Amino acid sequence: MDFVADGPTAIPLWMNGHAFLTVCDGFLDVMNPQTGVAIHRVPLAGTDEALQTVAAAQAAQPAWADLGLAARRVYLGKLADQLEEFSDHFATLLRNETGFDPVRANAEVCAALAALRGTSVGANGVAAIVVDATRPLAGLAEAMAPALMAGAALVIKPSPKAPSAAYALCELSARAEWPAGVLNLLQGDTAAVNGLCASEIDRLIFVGAPALGAQIAALAEAAGISFESWQQ
Repeated sequence: MDFVADGPTAIPLWMNGHAFLTVCDGFLDVMNPQTGVAIHRVPLAGTDEALQTVAAAQAAQPAWADLGLAARRVYLGKLADQLEEFSDHFATLLRNETGFDPVRANAEVCAALAALRGTSVGANGVAAIVVDATRPLAGLAEAMAPALMAGAALVIKPSPKAPSAAYALCELSARAEWPAGVLNLLQGDTAAVNGLCASEIDRLIFVGAPALGAQIAALAEAAGISFESWQQ
């Protein structure tokens, strides 16, 4: 959606199986690091939007868990098939937002595919996954796949510097006919993380650089939320 006539297109949130358009107090431009040009913008969501995305995950989680491991594995396989079909598109998204060269961008997509087709099983419940821009697709897939396999429903919050691949993955979950609410996306920065910490999630997972992970861990600890770090 365009918020100004001459501005870049905003990437919305994802909730209950569809794009969720919201007008927040502010927006952040997503820059192409190679050109210095703003290519997208993301809404800087806060507590209200965080609570809504978490509520969607909470509503969807029991039925997702009841499907059983074999059925959930099928859904993850369908998502991987969709990602493989659009692998070139995802590699382009990664190059435009991170400056990855083609080899690294393609490797990122391949790593995400391997994670979605893997067999690791994590913990159940409702979890939030915060991802930095280090490995915005592969890091996300590696953290979310075991949780989804275990029956968890998720709210993911990508880096506002590289949000497109995570959002496009949510779109592919709809193409793969995933149950609505199992996978949700919250845009934003620190206020969005604070909102997640104010919600009733079972745990907060961070994927990325240790320095930022320490800041996220402090927010989770202050809120009394279980924290898990996947350092990149």
